[in-house]
Amino acid sequence: MTKQFLAEICLPGVEASVPLIRHFAGRVLAAAGHHNLDGVQLVVTELVGNAIVHTRSAWMGGLVTVEVTAIGDALARIEVSDEGAATVPRPRQAGDGDCHGRGLALVERLSARWGVRPQPLGTTVWAEVFTTEDDMTRDEGAGVAQGSPACGVEV
Repeated sequence: MTKQFLAEICLPGVEASVPLIRHFAGRVLAAAGHHNLDGVQLVVTELVGNAIVHTRSAWMGGLVTVEVTAIGDALARIEVSDEGAATVPRPRQAGDGDCHGRGLALVERLSARWGVRPQPLGTTVWAEVFTTEDDMTRDEGAGVAQGSPACGVEV
């Protein structure tokens, strides 16, 4: 398959950057002819959110960089680079009452492939997500735990 770099954005590691980056990725992929973008935008939200919560990108002056690449007509690759942390991103098993810990499991479920690549000054987490309805590898909502009232989410 042909890979085509589409765009890159670098923003401060603050919560306000998450919806901007999600919107950016969706617009870039739509302009490139991709149609089913919900999964990609959810994956972007999770990866950027994790970079902001768990890495030095959230420190004063920290940045998050996102690269968007098309792989053929039906697959998008998202790479989120942060400024590093003491731990390596990995999915974990969240308990029913836990407020966090489901993001990478969700990324794993929505992605055809995903992984982590250490960088000299940080970490890149990447995911490849299908952008056509026919190629979706998931059942809507299956296996995704809901929030608990303790987290401020009504169930």
